[in-house]
Amino acid sequence: MKISRSSKALLWLLGLLLAAVGAVTLYGWSVLSWSYSDGDRVGYVQKFSHKGWLCKTWEGELAMVTMPGAIPEKFYFSVRDEAAAAIINRTLGKRVSLHYTQHPGLPTSCFGETEYFVESARLDQ
Repeated sequence: MKISRSSKALLWLLGLLLAAVGAVTLYGWSVLSWSYSDGDRVGYVQKFSHKGWLCKTWEGELAMVTMPGAIPEKFYFSVRDEAAAAIINRTLGKRVSLHYTQHPGLPTSCFGETEYFVESARLDQ
């Protein structure tokens, strides 16, 4: 059986498309699996909302104040874990410590609007 030239071109195009989808999937998985950095930030969560049309994530803003009267530095973060989001919601207005991991280079904002993902939160005393 002889395959026509147009069928070969279509198969080649389909293979190229599947390879591209596989490469993007592998890249997204690897960026989410390994973190570039992790650490803690301490301050007051002043904004926290559940956002997104298709992929809902929690997005927040932590005001970090070094001394009274100083202009606070803002730390923008995303939360994908519902348990961590519930803890943050309970601690709004109080001084909290957020543990985060950084995942730069995510292929889409569906995972979160920022590259900083908060994994846990606790009251800072």
